[in-house]
Formats: sequence, C-alpha cells, structure tokens
Amino acid sequence: MSVPVVYFVIPCYNEEQVLPETVKRLTEKLHAMISAGLADPKSRMLFVDDGSRDGTWRMISEFCGANKLVSGIKLAHNRGHQNALLAGLMTAREFADCAVSLDADLQDDVDVLDEFVKKYLEGCDVVYGVRNKRDTDTAFKRMTALGFYRFMAVLGVDVVYNHADYRLMSRRALDALSEYREVNLFLRGLVPLIGYRSAVVTYDRHERFAGESKYPLKKMLAFAVDGITSFSVKPLKLIFHLGVLVSLIGFVGTAWAGIAHFAAGWAGWLAAFWSLWLLGGLILLGMGVVGTYLGKIYAEVKARPRYKIEEFKK
Repeated sequence: MSVPVVYFVIPCYNEEQVLPETVKRLTEKLHAMISAGLADPKSRMLFVDDGSRDGTWRMISEFCGANKLVSGIKLAHNRGHQNALLAGLMTAREFADCAVSLDADLQDDVDVLDEFVKKYLEGCDVVYGVRNKRDTDTAFKRMTALGFYRFMAVLGVDVVYNHADYRLMSRRALDALSEYREVNLFLRGLVPLIGYRSAVVTYDRHERFAGESKYPLKKMLAFAVDGITSFSVKPLKLIFHLGVLVSLIGFVGTAWAGIAHFAAGWAGWLAAFWSLWLLGGLILLGMGVVGTYLGKIYAEVKARPRYKIEEFKK
C-alpha cells in the first residue's frame, strides 16, 4: 500500500486559547509522520469552526495562510460537536485516503497517531482510540461514564468501551458513513455499524491544555440520551413492563387497603394518596420517554441539513 494522505479532523468551538499549541503539536507530528513515510506530503490538519463566538475562525484563517499543512472550514451556525465532526469527515474524504478525528483540547495523545496509520496500512478501515484508564476524570464522571457504557450494552447497542471520537477511518469507511442519513447523530454508535475490519489502539488521556470543557454535565446528559434513544427502542418496552408491574402493585395495594380499612379501621386513603403520587410520576416519566422518541421522529421527518459550510480554506 502506498503512503496515505492523512487528514486530521479537529472540531472547534471557542478554542482560541488552545489553538496555537494544538497547531504547533500537530504540525510537528505531521512533519514527523511525513518523514517516517507514514503520511503523504499532501496530508493536512482540517479545523472545523462550529460557529464559535470568540476569535477561533480568525485564528484558523491566519494559520491557513501561514502553515501549508492547515485547512479550515467555517460552519454557518453552531451545529454541535457531532455535526461539526461529520462536516469535517465528509470534506476530508474527498482528499484523503484516511481521516483521524480528534479534539482540539490536546487531551487525545497525538503520539499514538503513528499506530493508527500502521493499523490502517495493515488493512484496517476503522481504528478506535481507547483510553487505558480514566484517572484524569472526576469520580462522578468515571461513575457516570461506566454506567453509560454498561447501560448501552444492556440495551444491545454496539459501542466500544472507553472510546470517544478519537478514531481513524479509511475513505471506504467514510463513504459508508455518508450513507447514514440520521439527523440525530451519535457517531460512536454509527461507526461500529459499518462493519469493516477494525482495530484498537490504547492511549492515556491527558488533562485539557487550556480553556474550559465544552461538555458540562447538562450536555453530557443530553448526549447520553441521544445515544440511547438513537439506537434502541428498549426504553419504550421498559415502560410497558413497568406499566404492567405498577398495575399489579396497584391492584394488590388496593385490595390490601380495603381489607385493612374494614378489618382494623385503618385509614385506607393514605395508601390511595401515595399510590396516586407514584402513578402520576410514572405516567410523566413514560410520557417523557415517548416524547423524546417523538421529537427524534419529528427531526428525522423534516430532514433538514445537518450543517452548512459557509467558508472553506484549503
């Protein structure tokens, strides 16, 4: 196999604090890979500005003019990390033999990029970057991440444990990904569905170099809900089983309260009171789950564009 054209795809949202260091390190790494025969000189770093409110796009534009290895895309609106990443991947597949997606915050270990490409040269279409451990996370984040992966496994969703969006995809895999038309994107679940030969490269995740995380708790929870509801209807089935269980409990509780009232003069209305609260909460929970699925159907039926590229600097 000839030396591949490799594109690094880096979504950016308000990353002006970290961009200079990111460009510096990736430039050094790409030069080293070109010298080692792992990347063609036509290889590039493709930064995708996801509607940033700071000077991110201005800095990307400046780097494009000063560094021949840097290219940039500006999205017309903020479309979220997954859509920004998809925009970069779909653009890169026109020029690259393979593309590696990574974050701009330098938490992904760039030293393993050589291993990614070596796996590709061995015939792998997808190479997943998997964390060795989660020591850089808080205890809460480790616990919720573990719970998420386990819950996804219970639901039957094929996801790679401890893998985020640090991965290599060949042009063939990117072509296959382009055939998936979901508006509600969860790439960690979509990529394994492609089914081509894959491999894993483990690495240690670093602390964020600068700036603040773009995934606070609220966004993390929303992302988890998107992943769960995009790939499994089991929550809807769980509501049905829960409804059957609550109905049985309600029947037994009502019978018990009636017997207690007539036999011992016990105030049966207390049982009825708490049953109403329990039943009301479960109904609202069920409506919320069904509403989430209906909202996804609504978005899919409209089939609006997932992103719009306003500017592309090669």
